[in-house]
Amino acid sequence: MLGRAFTLLGAFRPGEAEVTLAELTRRSGVPKPTAHRLLGELEEWGAVERNGRGYRLGLRLFELGQLVPRQRELQETAAPFLADLFEATRETVHLAVPDGVEVVYVQKLPASSAPEIPSRQGGRMPAYCTGLGKALLAFGPPARLQAVLDAGLVRRTPRTVVAPGLLSAELAEIRRRGLAEEHEESAVGIACVAAPVFGPGGDAVAALSITGWSNRLHTARVAPAVQTAALALSRALGGRPPRRAPGNSGRTRS
Repeated sequence: MLGRAFTLLGAFRPGEAEVTLAELTRRSGVPKPTAHRLLGELEEWGAVERNGRGYRLGLRLFELGQLVPRQRELQETAAPFLADLFEATRETVHLAVPDGVEVVYVQKLPASSAPEIPSRQGGRMPAYCTGLGKALLAFGPPARLQAVLDAGLVRRTPRTVVAPGLLSAELAEIRRRGLAEEHEESAVGIACVAAPVFGPGGDAVAALSITGWSNRLHTARVAPAVQTAALALSRALGGRPPRRAPGNSGRTRS
């Protein structure tokens, strides 16, 4: 029952004022009588609220989310570095952490002139087709990459890398440079440059990035600012990057 309750909670989508019982049932696959009963219990605990003829997520979930210690510490520590990066570039800034085969966005500072980016704070994206995800895969434990490969690489745009060999070669280049780039792999018209944030163990525990229009964002120009911010945040978290061969600022294959 706990799993079905979480499945129902995961069926809500950003920007929805309310979702009907029938729609939640369709999205989650939970039988309607079961869904109705579980939603009633979740309402009693403040996890959902009745709103007109439908449901919406409750304030209690927000309160609980603020208690997650690892992400709260990361957000608080990263805040000044993200703000400085945003002021320096005036492009959309992201901070994300790994979770399984995906990345979870824990912070987003959107630029007013930015393209519509398929990201939101608390949202997820596949790791293999985002700059943030590639930085985390390149500098994370081998099991992280293996899980992604085992899950399969699905083409999201004409430029998405879906061949395991090509992805592995690109990750090797990212390890050499210390930077990852994405050019229209997660969404058409979007480019990104990202750098890993290291924890005390030397693995990437997070990544931050600059994202903008693919025809306007000069990744080589903003790359030093991204890398500087990531290294500063790593030091603030007590982490340090592993030793690697000296890189250059050339563009990676996408």
